[in-house]
Amino acid sequence: MRAERAFLPYLMIAPSLLLAAAIVVWPIVELSELASHSVNRFGQIRDFVGLANFQSLFADPDFIAAVWRTLVWTAAVVFGALIVAVPVALVLNEDFYGRNVARVIVMLPWAVSLTMTAIVWRWALSGESGMLNSALMGLGLIDSNIQWLASAATAFPMQIFIAIVVTVPFTVTILLGGLSSIPDDLYEAAALEGAGRFAMFRKITLPLLKPFLNIAMVLNTIYVFNSFPIIWVTTQGGPANSTDILVTYLYKLGFRLGKLGEASAVSLVMFAMLLLFTLVYVRLTTRREVA
Repeated sequence: MRAERAFLPYLMIAPSLLLAAAIVVWPIVELSELASHSVNRFGQIRDFVGLANFQSLFADPDFIAAVWRTLVWTAAVVFGALIVAVPVALVLNEDFYGRNVARVIVMLPWAVSLTMTAIVWRWALSGESGMLNSALMGLGLIDSNIQWLASAATAFPMQIFIAIVVTVPFTVTILLGGLSSIPDDLYEAAALEGAGRFAMFRKITLPLLKPFLNIAMVLNTIYVFNSFPIIWVTTQGGPANSTDILVTYLYKLGFRLGKLGEASAVSLVMFAMLLLFTLVYVRLTTRREVA
């Protein structure tokens, strides 16, 4: 009887585990097969090559540059979005006239297709007739047009800025859910003790908001790491591959150059990087909570 009770929870979650295996494990197995074989442009698997596709990748300076650029891109967007989203969520959590309208305005970028948002920003950043140049010239901040997307020095920071803008609404939504779960009694008691707003934020809001910050960080990292439209629509990884991240590098490798075996290897490398990040981050946050 005890053995049956111990086995029952595993039996109940078995259908979901099988579904997860079908969705996650099967593609990884297929990618592993492609990455360990020579594959032609039509996806036909030929000779077994072992780790040759991975060796080709790590010998490619464009791949190494894309890895580092992906790390910079992900860290800058995720932390930038958190830095912006926390004060925005705190303001939107306050009770003021027009709060619902303000929340709708903040959420609007999330409702628009990411590809359409990238197209609008590409027009705005046009070096000849872009709205950004027109606005800056109207304010007297620049004397001539700036080719924002013509070099990595300006294109990549602008792409990071665009990504932060479109990531903030989702992050604010998560944080608002966390703020709404904090009882008002805690703030009232702290106010009676003479605590200021900053002290209440540091001692009450931030500690109770940490689980939601962790959720936002993990989800945004996975989402931003694999984000394709902003880079591709604005520069297609150019000029001269100087704004490529791993997902755009993978696309070029697989669908422009026809190197499907190496592209599959890139997919596995990306999966391993995300899995390692998630495991390490969850491990660190769990240790802090236990301590």
